[in-house]
Amino acid sequence: MSADDRIAYVLKLARAMHGYGYSAHRLEEVLGATAHRLGLEAQFFSTPTSLFAAFGPQSDQRTFLLRVEPGDTDLGRLTAVDFVSLQVARGELTPAEGSSALDAVAGAEPPYGHVLTVFAFGLASAAAARFLGGGLPEVGLAGGLGLITGLLSALTSRRPTLARIYEPLAAFIATLVATAFGVLVLPVNVLVAVLGGLIVLIPGLTLTTAMTELASRHLASGTARLSGALLLFVTMIFGVAVGRKVAQLLFGAPELTTLAGLPAWTELVALVLAPLGFLVLLRARPADAGWILVAGWIAFGAARAGGALLGPELGAFAGAFAVGILANLYGLLRDRPPQILLVPSLLLLVPGSFGFRSVSAMLERRVESGIETAFTMFFIASGIVAGLLLASAIVPRRTADLRKP
Repeated sequence: MSADDRIAYVLKLARAMHGYGYSAHRLEEVLGATAHRLGLEAQFFSTPTSLFAAFGPQSDQRTFLLRVEPGDTDLGRLTAVDFVSLQVARGELTPAEGSSALDAVAGAEPPYGHVLTVFAFGLASAAAARFLGGGLPEVGLAGGLGLITGLLSALTSRRPTLARIYEPLAAFIATLVATAFGVLVLPVNVLVAVLGGLIVLIPGLTLTTAMTELASRHLASGTARLSGALLLFVTMIFGVAVGRKVAQLLFGAPELTTLAGLPAWTELVALVLAPLGFLVLLRARPADAGWILVAGWIAFGAARAGGALLGPELGAFAGAFAVGILANLYGLLRDRPPQILLVPSLLLLVPGSFGFRSVSAMLERRVESGIETAFTMFFIASGIVAGLLLASAIVPRRTADLRKP
């Protein structure tokens, strides 16, 4: 087993893990443990757009730079890559065979087709509108806007120039359609419908990941990811502002409406539909659906109970802590990456809607309201980060197992 084969495998593993959703600090930790297991002296540095790897002693290093792009979380491929890394670490595959297995994972067909993915956009959006307190008109309209957002995603995925403006374009179209619906068809709370329709695109999870990296002292990646999340908030709000203005010029201003709440049992339905929608959007394996549903219920239930006792902001801490414990135990006992349970569950907790409302209020010159909402957003994100870090301290992840001889 030559050093070149081992290095080539580690570099390919680094690119795969980065592309399928590993955070920077976690990526460096796993790569360091993998290199150690393969008998390599190595150091790694990860950012959202680049990876540095140095092999050998300080006086005689071979350094590699990998130019990468922030990838969408792909739980199915992430699980497959994780399994390959364990096989190589345990000696069941050689590094060369591991590299071939990683190529096979990258070339595999997506588990869900475009039609089901678009439907999952609508499902997640309708459920999000229910969590935001929307009535039947808002839930139905949000589901329709989610379908439009999903169709737009499918259209732009093969056109890089359009993909760069996907989020603000989706925000523009969603606001235009929602406002037209509210004026011409049925009075509706446009903000709740638009928030629901765009919930999959709002970078609440990116914000939480950035703050986790900052809390883990990975300042370069955390700062870059935080800046990207804030910029995405701004560009989406710009799309909303333009869509609102165009819609008002074409159709007039919609009536101001109050939300007519739905029965409590509809929230239970949303708690089933939302994780299933996220399962498809995150490309998780169908076999993991039961675990993802349970994790989502635990996260939401713990957050609700914690919010009743400690307040809504600290409720997010309780939800993140509970699902962090479950996800880490799942990873240890079943030899699977904890992200399978963690990521879909956190999507029920992340404060993306607060960030959206904050930037929107500031652009409308409601500075005090915007600052207050922004503070709430960061407070909730901090609670989620604290919950995850505490859970990892109590039930450590299994990276240490890779260092065992």
